[in-house]
Amino acid sequence: MEASWGVLAGAHRLLRRPGPGLIPRRLRHKKKWASTEPKFSSTRLALQNFDMNYKVQFGDLWPSIRVSLLSEQKYGALVNNFSTWDKTTSELEQLKAKDFVMEAQRRVQQKAFPEEPSAPVLPTELETHTPPAAPWPCSPNLRCYTFTRGDISRFHPSRVSSLGVLDYYLMDASSLLPVLALGVQPGDTVLDLCAGPGGKTLALLLTGYCRHLAANDISGSRTQRLKQVLHSYVPRDRNQVRVTSQDGRKWGDLESSTYDRVLVDVPCTTDRHSVLEEDNNIFKRSRKTERQMLPMLQVQLLVAGLLATKPSGVAVYSTCTLSHLQNEYVVGRAIDILASQFQTDVQVEDLSCFRHLFQDTFSFFPSCRVGELVLPVLWANFGPMYFCRLRRLT
Repeated sequence: MEASWGVLAGAHRLLRRPGPGLIPRRLRHKKKWASTEPKFSSTRLALQNFDMNYKVQFGDLWPSIRVSLLSEQKYGALVNNFSTWDKTTSELEQLKAKDFVMEAQRRVQQKAFPEEPSAPVLPTELETHTPPAAPWPCSPNLRCYTFTRGDISRFHPSRVSSLGVLDYYLMDASSLLPVLALGVQPGDTVLDLCAGPGGKTLALLLTGYCRHLAANDISGSRTQRLKQVLHSYVPRDRNQVRVTSQDGRKWGDLESSTYDRVLVDVPCTTDRHSVLEEDNNIFKRSRKTERQMLPMLQVQLLVAGLLATKPSGVAVYSTCTLSHLQNEYVVGRAIDILASQFQTDVQVEDLSCFRHLFQDTFSFFPSCRVGELVLPVLWANFGPMYFCRLRRLT
């Protein structure tokens, strides 16, 4: 009897043992180390990719750019014209920050009307006329403060003003350049095709020149962020932005030849984010196909944006990547497709004046063949930001 109880106890222990022979086949699995365990983080994969490609593209400049990408980014404070902007600008100037847009405007005036020390200064009552102001080639009414070269000071978080909206919007100051390049004119109809998270849409609204402003983004989460930005910075009675969440590639069919100005700020590899943040990183192994398809998506969005532009209207294409495959090559391919498939002629417009206007704030890549590219450098750690202005001719 004792032997029988011993056999039963041994069988019970055997049944409790998690051996492979007692696990149902449907619950068994073999761990696939190669596919489920990434060898490197997404940020490391991004940096390896950039080292391989950008070293060829930028040569001796790449080590400096690389260090800057991995260092703390500088920001600009875009003043909210719907707030108490005069008080805000005074406070920012007390911090020794400078309005880089105003500095560029002064540069334009000095170039148009250089001072002549030898010329006599007439009394005010004898002045017969005031010379006309030099034309400002950029979108107007924008104020963006940055700290000077080498100054790594930070702006404090924006605060709610007495008017109930936030007083300024913190952004990479180079992100304002595509909006400036768009050259919005009074009464323009404007489309921001890939508008999330909302900084550029806000800047377009702050020009005060948009008769109608449409902001679109296919991403639901980015559209929500866009709406939150507009809610926080724009009084309800002044917020007349039409916000949609459509596939931007279809805009050429939805609203063909409709807008005077179109901003096409496309999804890209977002180089700085990719080397610093694991969250939402395009270099995740699961997003490899999405990353490889980016140039095709970018071409489709730019083609759609230009088709939505009126003949003689202007579109600006922009990214926050250094990759010429996502920058110049996308512009060239879009122009070819428009000419061959849509019988639409497009011309790239020269923006080299931006290098002169904003040379004290940003570092521009001198060998950019089409458009302009802001390079991150330690003394002015903005960007990367690529932008290209295109005019639809037919």
